[in-house]
Amino acid sequence: MPRPFEIAAADGTIDALLFTPPQGGGAHPPVILFTDIGGIRPVYEVKAQRIADAGYAVLMPNIYFRSGRAPLVPEDRHFRDMLATLRGYAELLTPEALQRDFAALMAAIDGEPACGCGPVGAVGYCLTGGFPVRLASLHPERIGAAAGFHSAALAAAGNPHAILDVIPGVKARVYFGHADRDEHLPPDEIAAVDGALARAGVHFATELYAGAKHGFTSTDTASYGAQADALHFKRLFTLLEETIAAG
Repeated sequence: MPRPFEIAAADGTIDALLFTPPQGGGAHPPVILFTDIGGIRPVYEVKAQRIADAGYAVLMPNIYFRSGRAPLVPEDRHFRDMLATLRGYAELLTPEALQRDFAALMAAIDGEPACGCGPVGAVGYCLTGGFPVRLASLHPERIGAAAGFHSAALAAAGNPHAILDVIPGVKARVYFGHADRDEHLPPDEIAAVDGALARAGVHFATELYAGAKHGFTSTDTASYGAQADALHFKRLFTLLEETIAAG
């Protein structure tokens, strides 16, 4: 079971959940998991615990803490029915706000006994697919792995979550798993991000998941793809094992 976690931040208190391996005690390599646009909900709790079961301490913050405590989507509603509201919440996640939030998350990890003091991993989905790279640019000496899946608008002109400008500061190893039929991330944006990563000398890999749709890891959506989801976990576990796992 996850443990509720309260994090003091510049803009308020971030409510979060901390997931640890079933064997319990000790410190584990830390991973920050950023949810998709739907926020914290059961499907992401299952996802976070699966990562924790592999030997990691997984911190899942409520990215919308400025708008309320999680869950912000009522149990009797689907997040896709509230997209307009959720996009309004997301507008508060400016680069400057994220910088403040990320500093609070890193401080929380440093002060949590369940989290090891080694490199930190980060993974994001959909809206937050670029957050791990932004985090890695702000904390280059701490973030060892940054992964994004079915990411959105990574290089869209005028989008505050685009990451092209922050890539030169990244030292982490980066992995992106993209749906090959994703209306939220066209081929030209994928190419732009890949080019920026290559020019910056970042150790990275990009992969197109054949037949996958945007949201392929989310079991509570019609776009879920079991084969693509399984590949996502395989790639994520490999990345974490090769970058932040102890020993």
